[in-house]
Amino acid sequence: MKALRYGILIVLGIVWLMPAYLLVVNAMKDPTTFTSKTSWIPTDFHLFENIAAAFELSGLGGSVLSTLLYAIISPTIAVLVGAAAGFAIVALRLKHGFTWFVVIFGGSVFPLQMILLPLFDAYSRTGMFDTRVGMVIIYTVISIPFSAFVMRNFFTGVAHSTFEAAVLDGATTWKIFTRMYLPMASSALVAIFILQATFVWNDLLLGLTLSQSDDVRPIITTLSGMQSTYGGAQMSTVLAAAVIVSLPTVVLFLCTQKFFSKGLALGQY
Repeated sequence: MKALRYGILIVLGIVWLMPAYLLVVNAMKDPTTFTSKTSWIPTDFHLFENIAAAFELSGLGGSVLSTLLYAIISPTIAVLVGAAAGFAIVALRLKHGFTWFVVIFGGSVFPLQMILLPLFDAYSRTGMFDTRVGMVIIYTVISIPFSAFVMRNFFTGVAHSTFEAAVLDGATTWKIFTRMYLPMASSALVAIFILQATFVWNDLLLGLTLSQSDDVRPIITTLSGMQSTYGGAQMSTVLAAAVIVSLPTVVLFLCTQKFFSKGLALGQY
């Protein structure tokens, strides 16, 4: 029975890794001899040359820097705002707290596609279209509802007597939040940051709608532009760029998986 279980897991693992195998194998091929007939077979190794060509052809470097900026600043702000909202609703027992929570979380009710046209119109009128500040703002706003949802649930698992004891000891609300509640929720904060940073890094719709310049557009948007502009014989160059795009999120998960697994427990550990 144990051998059967391991066999099933191995088969599922191979199936799961097949797309990654195809990506890497075809990214290593010479663009001039690339053909779909040998897509499953490693034929040559031109990965680094293809990566260099991708950076040269598409302005990928500017997009990488911009996306790093978005994926760090926006999730960080969203995590802190979400933690503050959860703390106010649960620990401070904010009046009409559940109503405020519904208002905050209501931002995630509507599909993203429904707000693209109003966003484009608003950004065009206010001068925030195709600006890094505008992209940081929208990614922050989109990330806050989920952050507030998770942090409210996390702080619900913290006994209110903890807050009351700190108040009796003379601690201010700010100190209780920054020195007690935030350290207790560190794993949850990291988990939320990872999820939101991954969302920002992999975003396509907002990048297509609200940005245009190579030094402002998110990386996935630039990669999509490469596929439409440098297709055909240059497909291996596009796939090499896709390898570079995929690496940061993989490394992020590998480096923080311990915090991520604890954070998903929402305090039940």
